[in-house]
Amino acid sequence: MSKILAGMHAALMTGLDDEGGFSPDRQRALDDYVLRQGLAGLYVGGSSGESGLLGTDELLAQQEVVANDAKGTTLIAHVGAPSLRDSIRLARNAAKLGYHGLSALPPHSYPFTDAEILAYYRDLQAATDLPLIVYEVPVRTGRPIGFEVLVEVLGLPNVAGIKFTSNDMFKLSMLRRARPDSTMFFGFDEIYLSGAVLGADGGIGTTYNLLGKLYVALDRAIRAGDLAQAQRLQTVSARFVEALLPIGVLPGMKAGFRAIGIEIGATRAPMAARTDDGDARMAEIMARPEFAEWVA
Repeated sequence: MSKILAGMHAALMTGLDDEGGFSPDRQRALDDYVLRQGLAGLYVGGSSGESGLLGTDELLAQQEVVANDAKGTTLIAHVGAPSLRDSIRLARNAAKLGYHGLSALPPHSYPFTDAEILAYYRDLQAATDLPLIVYEVPVRTGRPIGFEVLVEVLGLPNVAGIKFTSNDMFKLSMLRRARPDSTMFFGFDEIYLSGAVLGADGGIGTTYNLLGKLYVALDRAIRAGDLAQAQRLQTVSARFVEALLPIGVLPGMKAGFRAIGIEIGATRAPMAARTDDGDARMAEIMARPEFAEWVA
């Protein structure tokens, strides 16, 4: 039996104008490309969309643009904000727009206690009827959530699963056993195969924006038990991520879109490319046959 919201979802990026403001037109151009790749759905307003640098009103506007572009596609709205009030506002807007699910970082910006994290998710899951995907991502929040706390959060009524972006694979395997009915997404693109082997029901990733067809094929090979093909495709993914890192993942991805003729703007300050020749590097990277064959 398939799990709710399962499958491969692009952690959707954000189109910005030349002044760094949200651009509906550039968002639509991005959406059109991503939607042609055969992915199960879109994960809107997350870290890959620079949500930590966007205002709540911009995130609300993005939700609406994507909802209009992606009718018939599964949509998960990331609504995690440091303020529960803002999170609930984003969640209720997504519900009104017809999104199929929600997700949220735990409260961040301050060293919140386990009890505060649990209370945040309890209030957020009760704010709408949509299924909620919680989020474990220590690289963003500064600390992992304890195993026992995650098990308790996953037991809340509207909590359907977790996006797990951590290298603690043993913890992932324990969560899979402790909450077998939960939908579990794995969030590291370059090692998705590892998460899937341990029971992940799908992936949510940044590089899916450009190379979504690659990840659809990777997941298909895993589900078919074709380990050799899965390893080959995962190597392509890892090589692409490795090529992005010297530039910076999000600046590099935006340069990658420019290289294929889609302008979605630069990343919002203070985020910037780590090199002065990012566009030239990404033009060369996107032209490599191992990556070019997966461009939609």
